[in-house]
Amino acid sequence: MNCALIIAGPCSAETEQQVISTAKALASSGIKYFRAGLWKPRTQPGSFEGVGEIGLQWLRRVKIETGMAVGTEVANAEHTRLAVAAGLDFVWIGARTTTNPFAVQEIADVLKNNKEITVLVKNPMNPDVNLWIGAIKRIQQAGVQRIIAVHRGFSVYSQQSIVYSQYCHIEILLSGIYR
Repeated sequence: MNCALIIAGPCSAETEQQVISTAKALASSGIKYFRAGLWKPRTQPGSFEGVGEIGLQWLRRVKIETGMAVGTEVANAEHTRLAVAAGLDFVWIGARTTTNPFAVQEIADVLKNNKEITVLVKNPMNPDVNLWIGAIKRIQQAGVQRIIAVHRGFSVYSQQSIVYSQYCHIEILLSGIYR
């Protein structure tokens, strides 16, 4: 990758108006990739867990009206089936899901031999690179060809250092807020 890839949009899609107006503002700024969280994995039951499936219609509208590529986070096989059926250009596997090999395998099974979709795999919050690489390998073994590893930082409880050079065959997209 020779230049920065910017994927922008609301962490949580809450209303159609919010999604469309945000997308149009980003598109007018030259952003080509739009993301919006439709399913939000929350720790506490009863917390807002996203708008769900209805948000896929909003993302399709963004794609049609702005020409942007669109995507959302998937945490299980059903989310993935719905995202693929809706024609999303990319999905991402979030930090929590990356730590669950069973969920990642279910997602990989749905994506089996899908040559069209791009899959972003976020690193887990704990500094266990093997969980991250394991999730990426499951997606690769399903025949998905466009995979991007997204590094969003670690919560570090030890002085463990990570040597990324041994993983240089995997594209790493740095994620975060930069000023």
